[in-house]
Amino acid sequence: MDWNRVEGNWKEMKGKVKEQWGKLTDDDLDVIAGKQDQLEGRLQQRYGYAKNQAQKEVNSWYGRQKCIPPAETVLFGDRLPRKHVALRLALRSVDAGR
Repeated sequence: MDWNRVEGNWKEMKGKVKEQWGKLTDDDLDVIAGKQDQLEGRLQQRYGYAKNQAQKEVNSWYGRQKCIPPAETVLFGDRLPRKHVALRLALRSVDAGR
């Protein structure tokens, strides 16, 4: 997993970041916008961390994230990425058979 997945799924990841570091404001999260260096910088500001401590905190948090989906597989409303259309159709046929 690479940090690009965090950046690509920032809307979903914001909640996890806010859960971990509650002192970060919504404005902070907007400025961070999924960028690792911005997150580290805001942690230094809000928590008084040294640069290396902020990096360790972020790396530790990142390592605990079980599954960050690739950005192209994020669901938007009822739309699915093209590769999942067959799965959706298969599920509909199963539901129709009930």
